[in-house]
Amino acid sequence: MSFRAILVRKNNSVQQAEMVLFDEADLMDGDVTIAIDYSTINFKDCLAITGVAPIIKSFPLIPGIDLAGTVEISAHKSFKAGDKVVLNGWEIGVSHHGGFAQRARVRGDWLLNLPPQITTRQAMAIGTAGFTAMLSVLALEHGGITPEKGDILVTGASGGVGSVAIALLSKLGYRILASTGRPEESRYLKALGAAEIIDRRKLSAPGNPLGHERWAGAIDVVGSYTLANVLAQTRYGGTVTACGLVQGLDLPGSLAPFILRSITLAGIDSANAPKAKREIAWTRLASDLNLAKLEQMTSIVGLAEATEVAQRLLAGQVRGRIVVDVNA
Repeated sequence: MSFRAILVRKNNSVQQAEMVLFDEADLMDGDVTIAIDYSTINFKDCLAITGVAPIIKSFPLIPGIDLAGTVEISAHKSFKAGDKVVLNGWEIGVSHHGGFAQRARVRGDWLLNLPPQITTRQAMAIGTAGFTAMLSVLALEHGGITPEKGDILVTGASGGVGSVAIALLSKLGYRILASTGRPEESRYLKALGAAEIIDRRKLSAPGNPLGHERWAGAIDVVGSYTLANVLAQTRYGGTVTACGLVQGLDLPGSLAPFILRSITLAGIDSANAPKAKREIAWTRLASDLNLAKLEQMTSIVGLAEATEVAQRLLAGQVRGRIVVDVNA
């Protein structure tokens, strides 16, 4: 049986993504076969498709680090035919064929049953970006950062992680500051729940080791000077989560916020998060995410459009979440 898929090949140093008919017999090993309904485009998928960074570990490969769909065949005790499932991360789209296809064969240990409140389309509107946002909110809560403690800053606010984070934090009662380099998105961000908009240029250049205490916590997707400045302006006892590297992998800051203000920097990994944490995050997403706001931030494209959209997302020309209907 053949199905449509995006396949990334590499010839010498040239990497190319193209639409192909893929034979199901050529799928990799796994104990669950899924008819995919939707995937989504994350920053990591953009790197995989364009070859800007060496994300893909083996070629040729179907990219897509997220998928949601229906179990067709299962040899895994936790899943049966007809189950609605979601998969974020693990090895798919990196070293195992991923979600930019109409079929997948994966390890059942990577899968979760979807909460009944969430459809497969909504699951991919959430995707790794929204899952990462929820893990970040959980980390803020673990650090004791309640709404009464003060404002929460979200950087990269108009992107996928930032958009979902704002919607989540707003429903939970936090006052949110949204940092963005796209002032034209101010109305969009305020509709999601942001109280104030901060120009990202105020955070992205080299700054002082310690600044005025402004926020009780932050969710940062940018890294580099931005993260250093976020830490320098976090209130005593605050928590900052780091889940992205849009500006860079470096952290050119100071130990002063950690030693003098007892700041916690919490790293957020979504790809290899243990199953128990995943179940908590998806349960919380089902209860704490305003699905009407999720719809506001979501656009849908067909599989054939995914490559072009990935290039635009990498260039910072896409806001919110992009769902890929692999059957359109």
